[in-house]
Amino acid sequence: MTKSELIEKIAAKNPNLTVKDIEKIVSVILDSVIKSMASGERVEFRGFGAFSVRSRSERIAKNPRTGEKLKVEARNIPHFKAGKRLYDMLNK
Repeated sequence: MTKSELIEKIAAKNPNLTVKDIEKIVSVILDSVIKSMASGERVEFRGFGAFSVRSRSERIAKNPRTGEKLKVEARNIPHFKAGKRLYDMLNK
């Protein structure tokens, strides 16, 4: 599902809201999730899942074409863990 498809579904279930209002609401929610994760916080939606940030340490990698060894810097990566309801629905 894309952001525009989500907006369409919300608009279909809430005819009293305008599409522009729904776009703003969805954007605010997504921006809040991004800002929270960028500051290292965990974001949880009960029943759906939790987003968190994990750290990867610095490592040496190998270029598969040339075999050259490269230094890969430490970095933070997003992580998602499915909530119980989502997990159960996927594994009926």
